Amino acid sequence: MAATQRNPGTPDSRSAGRYLWWLITSQPRRIATGALLGTTATVGLTLPPYLLQRAIDDGLQPGHSGALLGWAAALLGVGVLNAWLSIMRHRTMTKVRMDAAFRTVQVVVRHSTRLGAVLPRRVTAGEVATIGGSDVARISETLTVTGPGIGAVVAYCVVAGLLFTVSPLIMIVLLLGVPVLAVLVGPLLGRLQGVETTYRERQGELAARLADLVGGLRVLGGLGGKGLYADRYRRGSQALRAEGYRVGAVTSWIQALAVGLPALFLAAVTWLAARLAVEGTITAGQLVAVYGYVAVLVVPVAYFIEGGYGISRGLVAARRVVRFLNLEPGGATGPSPVDAPSRPSVLRDPVSGVEVAPGLLTALVGARPAESAEVIDRLGRFTGSDATWGDVRLDAVPLAQVRARILVADNESDLFAATLRQAVEGKTDRDDDAITHALHTAVAQDIVNGLPDGLATPLDAQGRNLSGGQRQRIRLVRALLADPEVLLAAEPTSAVDAHTEAAVAARLKAARAGGTTLVTTTSPLLLERADTVYYLVDGVTAAVGGHFELLRDEPGYRALVVRSTGEEAPESTGEEAPEEEGTTEDGEGEGMDGARGTDTHGPEPKAAVR
Repeated sequence: MAATQRNPGTPDSRSAGRYLWWLITSQPRRIATGALLGTTATVGLTLPPYLLQRAIDDGLQPGHSGALLGWAAALLGVGVLNAWLSIMRHRTMTKVRMDAAFRTVQVVVRHSTRLGAVLPRRVTAGEVATIGGSDVARISETLTVTGPGIGAVVAYCVVAGLLFTVSPLIMIVLLLGVPVLAVLVGPLLGRLQGVETTYRERQGELAARLADLVGGLRVLGGLGGKGLYADRYRRGSQALRAEGYRVGAVTSWIQALAVGLPALFLAAVTWLAARLAVEGTITAGQLVAVYGYVAVLVVPVAYFIEGGYGISRGLVAARRVVRFLNLEPGGATGPSPVDAPSRPSVLRDPVSGVEVAPGLLTALVGARPAESAEVIDRLGRFTGSDATWGDVRLDAVPLAQVRARILVADNESDLFAATLRQAVEGKTDRDDDAITHALHTAVAQDIVNGLPDGLATPLDAQGRNLSGGQRQRIRLVRALLADPEVLLAAEPTSAVDAHTEAAVAARLKAARAGGTTLVTTTSPLLLERADTVYYLVDGVTAAVGGHFELLRDEPGYRALVVRSTGEEAPESTGEEAPEEEGTTEDGEGEGMDGARGTDTHGPEPKAAVR
């Protein structure tokens, strides 16, 4: 298992069948061992009837007690051997299933991290959770076919050969009967794939709805929408239950046939053997042997049916996994990749006309926050564009180089369940001085001081045990600790009060001195600190300049900034406001995250912020 944990390998995602075959070929020794043990254990079941026949014909019927005891001892030994083989087969197949399950989980998680910020756009969290739960279990169960399944085929052939030595007629009935069973069960297996696929899709949709409901429970409570969403979930759950009944109906028929048809087959063959014994064609011992052989044959025949059932369900699950693995991350490197500029360079967005100069604090102001967010996405290479970095196209630079030097921070980026220290450190350990400095810059010391264990306090997933303003400042702390060459921050102070915002504005510029920083905001407290302000109208630059210059010359800019504060326009003094110490209160209630309109930015977590 250790090798699987280190490197699961490269999956074959061309089709569901190829993916299952890749899982098989990824552990050839274990599969071969399971097939050998499965074959030996199943074939071993055919020995007791033969030994019983010899004990009757050679010992019991003639009255030879020595021969009877000898065959009885052999029968006991074979029974013990079969028990040991069954135990080892079960152990080996358990390892096969666990390897397949862990390997699938690893490739799904690895691909999830590769997709990064594209993941929420392409697939819901509920779908990923369902893949990691039920689909993984079904795929791993399918690999059981490689052990008992192969053993069933071999045992079927062995029993046919043994019956031929007793009666060719019985062997012919056997060879014709099993294909008839397959014909009877086959249409049900096809039907099962259809209803399983429908059930699986609705299950993923309902899981996604539940995740959304739980994640927004506080907001829904504040808006009075819990009842509405609960009713929608209830209706979806009832629809899923109805689909489950359809799956159960088909499954019940398959399982009933898996037990009933072999039993009927056993009865028919036994009746035929009894008639032959009455006619004197076979001996009493051979009659007992035939009964034993056919009773043993029930096991491989049941394996055939159950194996088909398992493969059918496994293909449905593997199809979902393959579909997920075939999702491609956005902004893939072009055919002729080039290295990023060796030194800090200008980021340009031709669509909006925005240029982010190295070493400066640039602000982006727009009436619609979504348009500003689109500029951030293009410059951060989260969407395709003609953006350039220095003299090269941004989409021609290897993605790893972009992520290493350009960081996008927004108010929807994920906060993972961990201690507060782990949440802000990211992938590298940082010393206490660096963390303290970042906390000071983001005016977040009060958050740490208010928690029972400080930085060691566990943080809930998405920071649900923090308020909206606290989450925003913690995300800013994490971005500052990453210390990127280029920081693109979307509305970094939208959920905090004015006093805290003034302190963050002053400290942010000082902390990022020498670094390249772009913020989207309509707050004059941040804008007056910016070296350059871009004013967007309909997503295109309408004016560029300093904050006070734009206040004086651009009526639209002045109206937008004044509207964001609810105050009269200040006089253009050109003087910077003094730094104010942040307060410990966020000045916001539940659901205030992105209170200044950042909710119009699509809920896409940026992987680079993690």
